[in-house]
Amino acid sequence: MLAGKNNEEKIWNYLKSAGLNDFGTAGLMGNLYAESGLIPNNVENLYEKRLGVTDASYTAAVDSGKYQFFATDKAGYGLAQWTYCSRKAELLDYAQCCRKSIGDLEMQLDFLMKELREGYKAVLAVLKTAGSVRAASDAVLLKFERPADQSEAAQARRAAFGQKYYDKYAAGSAAGSGGKPMTEQEQRQKIVSIAQSYIGCKESDGSHRKIIDLYNSHKPLARGYAVKYTDAWCSTFASAVAIAARMTDIIPTECGCEKHIELFKKLGSWQENDAYVPKPGDYIFYDWQDSGVGDCTGSADHVGIVEKVSGTSITVIEGNYSDSVKRRTISVNGRYIRGYGVPKYGGKEATGGGTAADAAPTKGGGCKVGDIVTFTGERHYTSANSTVGKPCKPGKAKVTRVYQPLVSRHPYHLVAVSGGGSTVYGWVDAADIKTEAAALAVGDQVKMDKAATVYGTTRKFSSLVKAAEKQREAGTLTIPKYDYVVQMLEAKGIKVTAEVKAVIEAAVKELDIAVDSAIGKLDGIFVEETTGKTDGEKELNN
Repeated sequence: MLAGKNNEEKIWNYLKSAGLNDFGTAGLMGNLYAESGLIPNNVENLYEKRLGVTDASYTAAVDSGKYQFFATDKAGYGLAQWTYCSRKAELLDYAQCCRKSIGDLEMQLDFLMKELREGYKAVLAVLKTAGSVRAASDAVLLKFERPADQSEAAQARRAAFGQKYYDKYAAGSAAGSGGKPMTEQEQRQKIVSIAQSYIGCKESDGSHRKIIDLYNSHKPLARGYAVKYTDAWCSTFASAVAIAARMTDIIPTECGCEKHIELFKKLGSWQENDAYVPKPGDYIFYDWQDSGVGDCTGSADHVGIVEKVSGTSITVIEGNYSDSVKRRTISVNGRYIRGYGVPKYGGKEATGGGTAADAAPTKGGGCKVGDIVTFTGERHYTSANSTVGKPCKPGKAKVTRVYQPLVSRHPYHLVAVSGGGSTVYGWVDAADIKTEAAALAVGDQVKMDKAATVYGTTRKFSSLVKAAEKQREAGTLTIPKYDYVVQMLEAKGIKVTAEVKAVIEAAVKELDIAVDSAIGKLDGIFVEETTGKTDGEKELNN
């Protein structure tokens, strides 16, 4: 029998009892949350609409035998959103052998572990030995779930979900496992894991801005200074990691290296000896004018966070390294080492901040759909996570959609207001919106303007896919539906990017002929449900 007062506690306790370590459990749960919201009877949204069902009615129909297309309808189902025919058939057979509902939580967890033990042994090995949430999460995403979107943004997003579970159940926060304080090793690893989650953020695509936004959100600001996006940001990054980890009581926050060192000294956490062998989670400071003779005592120019030490080699994660968050390798007692900030880990419970995924931007956060705002930027994007923007003019604009403001690169969709001077029509950075309203958060319910262009969903392409399907049924379509849609978009002058291709594939999947053939056989099968959560309500609630 599962132990816990809710699904996430039950899942955590089950996976731990199955031999996964804390990082592995959190990494797997983050992926399961991204797939299903940890709802075992969850039906993929596209197919809820297509089949005209709810989670409960679909499950009941499968359990009763009234619906015979569970294995072949291609609808994602359950904790892991099992989709492929063979895996869904095996899930159904397993449920029937156990005499359990297809939506039973314990049955699905048993089946999940069966899959890992029999077909994904390498993934299971990682989940038992992982040294970070990110490592475990990536193994599940890339080698077990394997969704269409395997981008760096997707990896970071799922790892952030997993980090929340780690913080809650393993890291000893107030809401954690028994309320026990984190050990020194756990605190050090938490700092490293958060730093790892930012690798790849850079100035060229604006993704470094969330680091600066997080730093500026923490009050009081060091010396009362709000860091600009154009400022050097290595110390800002190091501070933001501490803020995200809730460790600002043992790790000082600063935006300048020398001032940062002064604060470490005041805390009694400064190690002057260059020959000191650091540990993961220590802060390493550099002086690029170091002569290499004797102990370096010059002015510090740069700072990073120690990720690991192997022999005499130190691997460091640094912000503003060639305008990015990147790794550097340096030797113990090597040239340019100014000294180390050595936080007093393990001495007390970490406090004073939030996780990286919890951090909201300080600008643009007050806007909601329908608001008239001042757009101050110069670029807009065709999707919330696009890396290629187009120039536009600032001015008055209307918010028409909000998409995952804590995760997306460009979370707000704006349309220029007539006479307002702007030419914006697309997704923009939170920092480029001037508003004084309260911040939006992940999970907030918003209304979308009917006239808004929707990117990143199948809605924009559904008419073309339907047209392709009609031609196929008439026998006049000589190419695959996907190719037809691509050609039609290109003919309209629309650039078909990798993101657009992924959306087209999703739209084609939604209207797959296998589902169409089943639709006519569904009358009277599904049970009407009058209550229950919508998928829009399945947000991580920590």
